[in-house]
Amino acid sequence: MYKLYLKQLIDFLIAFVAFVALSPIFIIVTIGLYFANQGKPFFFQNRPGLNERIFKIIKFKTMNDKKDSEGKLLPDSDRLTAIGSFVRKTSLDEIPQLINVLKGDMAIIGPRPLLPQYLVLYNTIQKRRHEVRPGITGWAQVNGRNAISWKRKFELDVWYVDHISFWLDIKIFFLTIKKVFVREGISQEGQATMEAFNGNN
Repeated sequence: MYKLYLKQLIDFLIAFVAFVALSPIFIIVTIGLYFANQGKPFFFQNRPGLNERIFKIIKFKTMNDKKDSEGKLLPDSDRLTAIGSFVRKTSLDEIPQLINVLKGDMAIIGPRPLLPQYLVLYNTIQKRRHEVRPGITGWAQVNGRNAISWKRKFELDVWYVDHISFWLDIKIFFLTIKKVFVREGISQEGQATMEAFNGNN
């Protein structure tokens, strides 16, 4: 009952209230990133959601588009702006995803939506992470976030799919608040964010 019907309704109500409450912060961060990123405060990217259906995720743009002499984007660590680093560390970059929740593309709690090119790299078990709507935060995020391996991240995602409940979502919600203040697992060691997933080899 909760997984099939109540969860999406509760997500919509929470996202609506949260977006209204956070609108002053949303406006301030948008203005700051507008100037830091040459007029581009938002980042739009295709991501696979429920049943691998592709949608366009909305996030604050924390990295600029600087390129090397060959026209290739510089490494993440070189493109991460000062305000972008603050926005990422405080998880403020996730605020625009409340719009995705209101549209029904995402949930408040669920496996994080990753890149479409990863779909062909998943094994049968890892693909099960798409049996539910992706979330702004999830079980993997409160158990290591970007500091854990891809293998462990997917194990946690599938565990959530098998154990989804109202009380588990409540637990993840409050653990997420704790993680935001402690600022744990924001990046992998030696990385500004997290290295790309290259398969299960």
